[in-house]
Amino acid sequence: MTDTDDRDAPVFLEILHNRLQAVAEEMASVVLRTGFTVFVKETGDFGATLATRGGEVFAAPLAIGTTNNPGKPHRPVIDAIPDWAEGDVVITNDPYSTGGFVTHLADLYLIKPIFVGGRLLCFAACFVHSSDVGGKVPGSISPTCYDLFQEGFRLRPVKLYERGRLNEPILRLLLDNCRIPTQNWGDLKALLGCLATAERRLQQLADRYGFDRIDRGIEGVLAWAERRARQFIQEIPDGEYVFWDYLEADAWGGAPIRLRCRMHVRGSELYLDFSGTDHQVRGAFNLPSMNQKAHYMFVPTLCRYFRTRDRSIPYNSGLVRPVHTHAPAGSLLNPRPPAAVGVRAATMIRLMDVLLGALGQALPERIPAAGAGQACIVLLAMHDPRSGRRRVGVIQPIVGGSGGRPMRDGIDGMDFCVGFLRNVPAETLETDMPVLIEHYGLRADSAGPGRYRGGVGIELAVRVLAPETVLTARGMERTQLRPWGREGGSPGELGCAIVTTGRGERRPTGKIDELLLQPGDVITFRSQGGGGYGNPYTRDPEAVASDVRRGLVSPEAAQRDYGVALNGRAVDALRTAALRARVPEAGPAFAFGPERDALEAVWPDPARMALHRALDGAPASVRSYMREKLMREMAARVGGVGAVRAQDVADAVRELNAKIGLPR
Repeated sequence: MTDTDDRDAPVFLEILHNRLQAVAEEMASVVLRTGFTVFVKETGDFGATLATRGGEVFAAPLAIGTTNNPGKPHRPVIDAIPDWAEGDVVITNDPYSTGGFVTHLADLYLIKPIFVGGRLLCFAACFVHSSDVGGKVPGSISPTCYDLFQEGFRLRPVKLYERGRLNEPILRLLLDNCRIPTQNWGDLKALLGCLATAERRLQQLADRYGFDRIDRGIEGVLAWAERRARQFIQEIPDGEYVFWDYLEADAWGGAPIRLRCRMHVRGSELYLDFSGTDHQVRGAFNLPSMNQKAHYMFVPTLCRYFRTRDRSIPYNSGLVRPVHTHAPAGSLLNPRPPAAVGVRAATMIRLMDVLLGALGQALPERIPAAGAGQACIVLLAMHDPRSGRRRVGVIQPIVGGSGGRPMRDGIDGMDFCVGFLRNVPAETLETDMPVLIEHYGLRADSAGPGRYRGGVGIELAVRVLAPETVLTARGMERTQLRPWGREGGSPGELGCAIVTTGRGERRPTGKIDELLLQPGDVITFRSQGGGGYGNPYTRDPEAVASDVRRGLVSPEAAQRDYGVALNGRAVDALRTAALRARVPEAGPAFAFGPERDALEAVWPDPARMALHRALDGAPASVRSYMREKLMREMAARVGGVGAVRAQDVADAVRELNAKIGLPR
């Protein structure tokens, strides 16, 4: 580095950071503009990254596509190819052989080395969530899949292009094993355009500033992000913070799956220990992190907290260099192959709530309540009677409201955890598939009351027009355990789905795996609202009245939950004063709702930890079965009026071992 480089280093880093960010955003915009499937070009479920030769993300888009990229471990894929050359493009979708870089088969990744003057500068990578990669159901993802082989085809890292030449057999293998070959090839072409853009822009940067200066600058941008992250971690009081939350019973019925984290803060280092999280399950909720340090699906809550504190901070893997994680082998967060992983996004989202809760203990005046906590992807498959062609496509990502914040309400109809997902316009859906969108709007009275209420959920009603239409709805959550409130705020309402047949019969669906619909049937989804923050009796009455006028809160809920009476559309000051004469005492720091309170009255933390330790010694193949059976039987023993005792768990496990022929 020359003397001139030393003097202008901070200025150059600022310039380089913005140039790299612009390259990442342009990469993503290419995919958005040229993507083929609705889920890519409308919903935006795709991503792009730039990574160092060592596999660290040094730039990723913030405005377009998915934003959960810091901590994405490119290194296993880089190491899997011994002979990278100019013109190579590697394709993969296999979680286990990529060391947690890919996390389910539906994500099709392309990775390209970027050479400048014959020297390897970095790697560009991108992916699309494919609407189908084969498997047992249209759309490939079902919560009831019990191994990876049911979820579609698998591709270990392999060259799709070698020195610029297409590997036709690999492409044919991919397209022959999915239901939408034309659409998948169209999306892959969009990814190829994305990589070409990255290569062109980075070569231009190197031509202007020189290879070595760009190479050093990339490390400088990563170190900048690391320094700022360490400063924010140092502001968190040292100590240990333990929090847990649940994925609900799966589509075939079962005990809630617990995710538990012990967050340990020490100076500028932050440790996340997921010991005590339930073992891997027979369903598709397993998240294949491969215990990578600060895996990108473990740390979004932290990265967003850092970005909230400083919006100018570089958004790269430097943010998570001070973060250390441990996910035990064989757990939900580090499963052994060939565990099914298709619905791992539901697990990631709940993990974000767990980290939000841990941070909320450490920083109670900065952290919001829980949001809706789901990204339920509704997909339809049918033969279109208009064209005679088979259609497979996403109808909508069903999300809900975000949690109330310490200074303002939650966001209506959108949760922080999946803010990158965009809704699909009704006109696009009705043009693309034989359906009619009968209603799409916000769901009244779904938000948790609070000084700052949660964001309200959404309501979507879809009428099916084609015979034998198959609907899947993966990631449907918070139908049994509510989004929790904070600092006196109340939890949000539960979500649900209802089918109205062409004959007018109505029935709740429960959690959906695969549903057969006929012409005239209407499926209605009602998503949950976020939890409230602060005592609702301290909310500005005019804000409550405004919510009533906008149809977000009913007059009855205004009076019941907020102590606000209305006279027509205006606040009745005298009646409101009377209702609020006795402000209820401040509620708990976390309000989980009666359903979770009842669950934990029977299964408190010591008993769950005892069960977890006892199952550590069981074969992985039977742990899920044993957990389900023991939780049901031991709850029945206490009759719903007492708590399971930790000291009784070991005896129960020994009894079950004897019944199924395992050593005591």
